[in-house]
Amino acid sequence: MNDGVLVEMPAPGVTRLVLNQPDSFNALSSQMLSALDGALQSVAENAACRVVVIAAQGRAFSAGHDLREMRSHPDHDFYTQLFAQCSRMMVRIQNLPQPVIAQVQGIATAAGCQLVSMCDLALASHDARFAVSGINYGLFCSTPSVGLSRNMHRKQAMEMLLTGDFIDAQTAQTRGLINQVVNADSLEDAVLQLCAKIVAKPEPAVRLGKALFYQQLEMGLNAAYQLAGQTMACNMMDDTAQEGFQAFLDKRKPNWSS
Repeated sequence: MNDGVLVEMPAPGVTRLVLNQPDSFNALSSQMLSALDGALQSVAENAACRVVVIAAQGRAFSAGHDLREMRSHPDHDFYTQLFAQCSRMMVRIQNLPQPVIAQVQGIATAAGCQLVSMCDLALASHDARFAVSGINYGLFCSTPSVGLSRNMHRKQAMEMLLTGDFIDAQTAQTRGLINQVVNADSLEDAVLQLCAKIVAKPEPAVRLGKALFYQQLEMGLNAAYQLAGQTMACNMMDDTAQEGFQAFLDKRKPNWSS
């Protein structure tokens, strides 16, 4: 456990990483980025972990980079290293073998909004709000635009990036940034219900499927289908798929416990 990120196991197969600096609105300082990246590395190597949840303490999910830290280091090399550190952590989320779910309360701005966009799934409370507001302070949110543009239609992403305006949770769902909007007091339960559905599925299929999904998005159509076919062939050779198909033919539920 790091003071910046709490590691919890709220249910079998589920690891929850909780951003735990509410006084700074869970700003993604270099220390917070290091703590979160280290926690992600640890869960990647944990075979007992099937789903990862990224949540936060306090009124904000994350307000993005720590502006005080950035302002106190007006140095090009520092900025380059900071944004590279942040990008490595964001990419690690998609490279993680386990699905990652963002549990969003309060605000998620700039790199905090980027964090939501890079998670595989996201649930938010009705009071959550999202923005990439760097433009209001003279800084186009370039790195957040990478994740945002891969979730939303381009014009919707550009509107957020060029205006810095907040959108509410319902709008975020409509635009594809999050999956569900629930009442604040139901958010944790809704996330755990989604986790349980994923944990109930065979781990090899989930792991292969997540890796394939992101790899094929960066490919041309023919290469994507070639990779998808190879992945399905490998998946079919796994015992869990063989059992699943046999169960379908036998008109019974699959037995993946053995």
